[in-house]
Amino acid sequence: MKDGVNGVALAVFIFFFVAVTVMGFLAARWRKAAQSDNLDEWGLGGRSFGTWVTWFLLGGDLYTAYTFVAVPAAIYAAGAAGFFAVPYTILVYPLIFTFLPRLWSVSHKHGYVTTSDFVRGRFGSKGLSLAVALTGILATMPYIALQLVGIQAVLDVMGVGGGENTHWFVKDLPLLIAFGVLAAYTYSSGLRAPALIAFVKDGLIYLVIVVAIIYIPIKLGGFDHIFAVAEDVFAQKNPATGRPRGELASGPNAQWAYATLALGSALALFMYPHSITATLSSRSRNVIRRNTTILPLYSLMLGLLALLGFMAVAAGIKVQNGQLAVPQLFEDMFPDWFTGVAFAAIGIGALVPAAIMSIAAANLFTRNIYKDFLRPGATPAQEHKVAKLVSLLVKVGALVFVLTMDKTVAINFQLLGGIWILQTMPALVGGLFTRWFHRWALLAGWAAGMLYGTLAAYGVASPTQKHFGGSSAEIPGIGEIGYIGLTAFVLNVLVTVVLTVVLRAAKAPDGVDETSPEDYTADVGDQGVQAELPPVTAGVPAGH
Repeated sequence: MKDGVNGVALAVFIFFFVAVTVMGFLAARWRKAAQSDNLDEWGLGGRSFGTWVTWFLLGGDLYTAYTFVAVPAAIYAAGAAGFFAVPYTILVYPLIFTFLPRLWSVSHKHGYVTTSDFVRGRFGSKGLSLAVALTGILATMPYIALQLVGIQAVLDVMGVGGGENTHWFVKDLPLLIAFGVLAAYTYSSGLRAPALIAFVKDGLIYLVIVVAIIYIPIKLGGFDHIFAVAEDVFAQKNPATGRPRGELASGPNAQWAYATLALGSALALFMYPHSITATLSSRSRNVIRRNTTILPLYSLMLGLLALLGFMAVAAGIKVQNGQLAVPQLFEDMFPDWFTGVAFAAIGIGALVPAAIMSIAAANLFTRNIYKDFLRPGATPAQEHKVAKLVSLLVKVGALVFVLTMDKTVAINFQLLGGIWILQTMPALVGGLFTRWFHRWALLAGWAAGMLYGTLAAYGVASPTQKHFGGSSAEIPGIGEIGYIGLTAFVLNVLVTVVLTVVLRAAKAPDGVDETSPEDYTADVGDQGVQAELPPVTAGVPAGH
């Protein structure tokens, strides 16, 4: 580890940060509509993004700085178990091909901005809509906080902010400045800012990974040497547990945990509000279909990224916090100037998803709490104003969360976030294909899944903490260790199905469905859809 501040790396980092900041503010003029004071414009970019803009936006949204830092960190800490992120991102794209175009169509037809808008319209239930909205906000907050963890890891390795004895304000000032700038251009430009910056973010990440996957193995003596060293290190026993540190390849005992975690994560990924926000910003359902076929290119990137964990082990990187393993590997292996490029990729990789997440959370609050319960007669301009203010509060909340709580707490809440958000799937995806599920049964199933998932996660211990020590536990009735979120989801579905049968037999009152079958296949140009889209400023071709 290098002593002091890495001046060259810091200068390169600041250059890219300033560049994307300028882009963030200029994005307010990009595709700006004549009437811009509404959620369609601020929160969904005017619903005008074409295939490539959507691809970069979704990539910037789903593959975050935390992904860049945490996936190799998991490999660094435990070996092959961390590779679960690769198959789950492969599983997710055929899955979303079946339902995202339907969600896009019905949302554009009725002007839905959030998943809760759809659930309320489909099932005629504000209570169920509120449950989905609160779950989305709750799951998103720690996700935003973990983007801060990614930036902090980079700043720590660069030596910015001083040591542990430095006054907290001086130590955290660079982070405060970064998110102050993020808050300003998100407030000003809405979803257009991360959409524009995503081009830079993804370009930098691809560049860094391609260079790293070639350059670092050459310096370390090749992949044979990297895997040999990693195998020896993982075979060493952990003094705290008496077990090997990890595995180069997952053994039979880990297969249930690996498979259920991959499947559960795949089901949950596009339940997150920020994933849906980026999706609904597309200009047509065909844009969504095309993106499900080309987004797997990011999975290739993720597979290469995961290998950096093995490289950190082979390079002898020693860090107390595994999140620092990759930033430290970059500083030790790369020339200072390229270290700055790599750190900029991670830093900007935090800003893009954090912006989209805060916008998504603001959309949920504005549409499904403020308008539905606090001010039903709110005008589009009032919704726009409230959403911008809430996006600031969300960022401040995430910042306070990270600065005042231990990092493991943020990670634990993120693990819970995945468990929680999965419980919204029966209402959202089920509602896109059938209205057989009863609204009260869906609410009861959601509550059962949330309660079980939270309590099961609370009971998981680790060598460093008594509660929330992981996201896997014994599956009731099977006896194997599996992902808690998937077990909770199965319970959710069972409760929903059984109660639906009972409620339908009892002829319990159903809510009003404001959608019709043709809404789910409508496209731009169909009657009633095109008219709802805000006009784009002349001279700016949509989708480019």
